[in-house]
Order: sequence, then C-alpha cells, then structure tokens
Amino acid sequence: MKKILATGLTLLLLTACSSESTTTNEEAKKPEQSEVDKENKKTSEGSASPKNDTEQEETSEPSEEAVQSKDYTINENNWSINPIGDANPKVVLLTIDDAPDQHALQMANDLKALNAPAIFFVNGHFLDTPEEKETLKKIHDMGFAIGNHTFSHSSLKEISPEKQKEEIVSLNDLIESIIGERPKFFRAPFGQNTDYSRQVAAEEKMSLMNWTYGYDWEKQYQNKEAIIDIMVNSPYLNDGANLLMHDRTWTSEGLSDIVKGLRDKGYETLDPNRIKTVE
Repeated sequence: MKKILATGLTLLLLTACSSESTTTNEEAKKPEQSEVDKENKKTSEGSASPKNDTEQEETSEPSEEAVQSKDYTINENNWSINPIGDANPKVVLLTIDDAPDQHALQMANDLKALNAPAIFFVNGHFLDTPEEKETLKKIHDMGFAIGNHTFSHSSLKEISPEKQKEEIVSLNDLIESIIGERPKFFRAPFGQNTDYSRQVAAEEKMSLMNWTYGYDWEKQYQNKEAIIDIMVNSPYLNDGANLLMHDRTWTSEGLSDIVKGLRDKGYETLDPNRIKTVE
C-alpha cells in the first residue's frame, strides 16, 4: 500500500487513499470529502428516523425488476446519488477502494451474505499475480461492480497526459482480460481529476465518481468500533450518500455492522447497476 502524507487542511483530499494520516486533531473530526463536495454545500444532513422492522424489510433491497432500471444519477456537484422520478431517495452507495489487497474477498463475502451491493474500485498493482486476478474474478462473479482506480494510484495532476491515459486505459484492458468487461465507473486517486482524465474516462465510457464521506484512513477510526460508529452516525449521512471505504483490516471487521446500522436507519444499500452511466 502506498503511503501519502497530508500536510494540512488544503491537502486533506490527499489522505483519502493513504495508509496513514497526519491530520490535526481538529481536522480529524471532519470526514473526507471530494474537492467539489467541499466547495458545494448543497447536501443537507440526514434527518430520517429509524423505521420499524416491517418498513426496513420492504426497503432494504430493490426488487429484481428495479435492479434492471436506471433510476439514479450521480450528482457531480456533491457526488451524491440522486433518484430519478419516484425512485426511493433514501439510499446509500457502498464503495471499496484499493482492492483487491488483503481483505477484499472477505468484504465481498460479508456483503454478499447481507445482499448488500457495492462497487470495488481496483488498482492495477493489486493484480500482479494469478491469485490476485482470481480474487478479482471471484468478486465480480458474486455480482459486484468493478471500478477503475488507476493502475498505480498516482496523482493524476502530477503526471503527463500520456501517462494519465496509460494509468486509466491499461487498467481497463487488464480488468477486461480478467472479468470479460470494462468498468463503468472511474474514481481518480485522491479524488483529483484533471481535464484530460475526464476526457479519457468519457472516451472509455466511464462515469466519474468521487464520494461524500469516508473516514477509515484517519488514525482515530482505525479500529472496528470507531469505524462502525462514524460511518453509521456521520453528520454527512443523508439521502444518496456515497460512502468511501478501503480494503483495510478495521473496515473489513466492521463492514457487516456498518451495513446493518445503515439499514437500521432506514437506508437502502443501492445496487450500482441502477445508476445511469455513460453510454
């Protein structure tokens, strides 16, 4: 795993996929948000109350017919997931970055047991061996969406346009060789897209995706109990929240309880196949 040190609040985004954080105590109380999300305060705080067991059972997962419909869009103003028409607004999207490292397969098994869809955003440097490639295929075969998180997790703003294209397209080629299809979602390392990476993603027919909140790289949340609590009780949890998590020990240990906690609050874990993407 690459380690990327944040140097201050203005570089808070750069901690999103690093293994450690040097954020100050005051900053550590804040969730990670994408650059656009920080600038755009349109997302309101969630205010829904927990539903009773019957209501949860009715809304916890979409019907087979609903899964086939494209009834949600990505709001690029704040990276939340918005319903189209009368689709249920009370949803959250689960995403796992830096896969498949050490825990992705276990996380996929735990999510599958709960019938909780998610996107696994993969890095090419975690697909070096036949075993790693087989892990990715197993995750895909369980029904999980596979997203592009670049080949080597480089900051796209710091490399040439040619290298940016290589980082994105070569990983798509590799993923397709393993699972038989190309990703439909692209998440830039640290949430840092460039004009050129946006162009390449569009050419590759991938929708851009950042996140609305995440915490598991912050030292104070690097244990099971803390990550469960903050992911379920974040002030940024609201309708359409786009949750960023990583292939890490504490997140893996807490994942099932995170899903259960979100559902206890009445949120549906959204199938990414229902999100309208670039055609």
